[in-house]
Amino acid sequence: MEAILSKDLDQKFKFDVAAYPGGENIKLCYACGTCTAACPVAGVNDDFNPRKIIRQVLMGLRQEVLKSPVIWLCALCYRCTSRCPQGVNFADVMRALRFLARRDGVAPPDVPADNDEIDRLTQLIRRDLIKADAGGRKAAIQELQAKIRQG
Repeated sequence: MEAILSKDLDQKFKFDVAAYPGGENIKLCYACGTCTAACPVAGVNDDFNPRKIIRQVLMGLRQEVLKSPVIWLCALCYRCTSRCPQGVNFADVMRALRFLARRDGVAPPDVPADNDEIDRLTQLIRRDLIKADAGGRKAAIQELQAKIRQG
């Protein structure tokens, strides 16, 4: 285990994250772990831990967080956000971290574009599922399955 030196901490980092929409409540986190327990990504990838990411932000580990590949793993499903007793909007915190990584030039070259495409496709799937719920559920599900099979 590596020691954390105070000279390596950026005390402004949490305020930078809190300045983005959805990030304003990050300082309210008391590390209960509800976000991690609700997270489908944490369930399949031990490296992804929302509680740990928030703690790192609050401690000021700017470079460690922004250079980490784990900030690109979040599915932005908002399960963590919907369950947080403190109203911390972790999915939007992840958006802020991704933006800061891009702005600071530490994002991996291809990952942001890949994530943007995944986000776009996810929104299309959600839209189609909402349509399915509104009426014609079976037909809409079959149409979505056909789209997925086509690639």
